[in-house]
Amino acid sequence: MSELMSKPRLRWACRRGMLELDVLLAPFVEEGYDALSLDDKQVFERLLACDDPDLFAWFMGHAKSDDVELQRLIGVILDRVRV
Repeated sequence: MSELMSKPRLRWACRRGMLELDVLLAPFVEEGYDALSLDDKQVFERLLACDDPDLFAWFMGHAKSDDVELQRLIGVILDRVRV
């Protein structure tokens, strides 16, 4: 099992080239990340490794990730925003 990113590294990785992604990911790291299971934290790190155009399409509902775990976590993040 690989070691998880530190919180400062996660914050930095959430700084994207698109404001729409920044306003979804950065608050999630601050408010929702700590409540994730270890497995979901690893999935979140995989999500952060994805390209911005893919993330944008997935979060905006224009497309779905072929990776079931990534798509589930996208739903978790979006559910927190909708509350």
